[in-house]
Amino acid sequence: MPPCPNPDRAEPGWPAAVVLGGYYTGVNLTRYLVRRGVTAYCLDNDRSRQAFRSVYGTTLQCPDPDRQPDEWLGFMLELARKAGGKPALIPSADAFVAAMARHADELATAYAFCRDSVELYAILATKRRQYDLAVEHGMPVPRTRFAQSPEEVAEFGAGAQFPCVIKPVRSYDWAKVPRGHPLAARKVMVAASPKDLDEKYAIVAAVNSEVVVQEVIEGPDTAKLVYLSCYSTDRRRIARCLLRELRTAPIYNGNASVTEPIDDPETDSICDRFLQSIGYAGLCEIELKRDSRDGRVKMIEANPRYTGTSDAAPYAGVDLGWLHYLDLIGQRVEMVAQDGRDFRHIVLTWDFSTIGNYRRAGLWTWRQIIRSYRPPVYFFDLDLRNWRVALGTIITLLKLIIGRPIRRFFSRGQPA
Repeated sequence: MPPCPNPDRAEPGWPAAVVLGGYYTGVNLTRYLVRRGVTAYCLDNDRSRQAFRSVYGTTLQCPDPDRQPDEWLGFMLELARKAGGKPALIPSADAFVAAMARHADELATAYAFCRDSVELYAILATKRRQYDLAVEHGMPVPRTRFAQSPEEVAEFGAGAQFPCVIKPVRSYDWAKVPRGHPLAARKVMVAASPKDLDEKYAIVAAVNSEVVVQEVIEGPDTAKLVYLSCYSTDRRRIARCLLRELRTAPIYNGNASVTEPIDDPETDSICDRFLQSIGYAGLCEIELKRDSRDGRVKMIEANPRYTGTSDAAPYAGVDLGWLHYLDLIGQRVEMVAQDGRDFRHIVLTWDFSTIGNYRRAGLWTWRQIIRSYRPPVYFFDLDLRNWRVALGTIITLLKLIIGRPIRRFFSRGQPA
């Protein structure tokens, strides 16, 4: 294979990058940019995020973009002035995608981002219109409806094939429920019947009445695929990588905790055709699943930003954040595809929380689980060079390993 003509490192005087979102996702994106020689800032309004313990780049606390939109915009414009030039703006969390869309005109005077696609980002970042757009442009999806009342949910349930799921319209709608709440750490709620759907919606509506209800795509977790890509400002595909999910947290309907690269030309073509059809530019992740009933690949959801799963792409030779940065600052970027390397990418804290469920369901044996950790393996949330962030991961893992047996021991003999 001939060497890639794209630059390997930033040159003196190149613009800075501003990463929006301080969770592990933003930390990892910042790490890749800093290692390429880019001056990088990582922003979040929540000081508990991992970025505030990271050694990579400069982490700054910004106003809350939802609750303090004017203050957030002022902060962003002042940061661009201090950074100099026209920094590349790259979101890694949905709340900041929405903020970019709200303030696109003002931000475009100070930052480089895919201005012409930001309205698409706003549509895809919420599920209210995402599935309508997919159907309109030929992307296969399961039967889906946006609903905001018990009557609309019941109407959907009356003609649905169960099981069905209830999803938040925005990924962060359920993020602030207290520990122990039925929605805590959940991506979806699963309903087995129309009556169950109504009961689950009543729980969800107490937090946010706006939801997406959708028929489940049948099949095991290993039938789930993740398409990672970047499209240039002139609408060329400049990066692609396809992964298969092995385990999710929670089991069946959660986020991918273990993935591996896979070659699937059909899925690659479906996703590329969809994004080309809507005139997309920028980073995008599409999660899909092959339905065991009809064999068709169908979209679960799309995310118009740098995602947690995007962290696997550089290990396959596709540094999505770097390629996107190059395009945003005006460099001509040539297409980069995954290199065929075999590895597993693991989110340790999620995987340790879900392994027991797979064991109890008889889906994975200890032997299979141990084999999934054999090298080559890379971790989303454990970078020993970033020792303070890594320490937080290790503490979480110890709580998962030791805490649960202790709680089970002390709960014995207690009244139900």
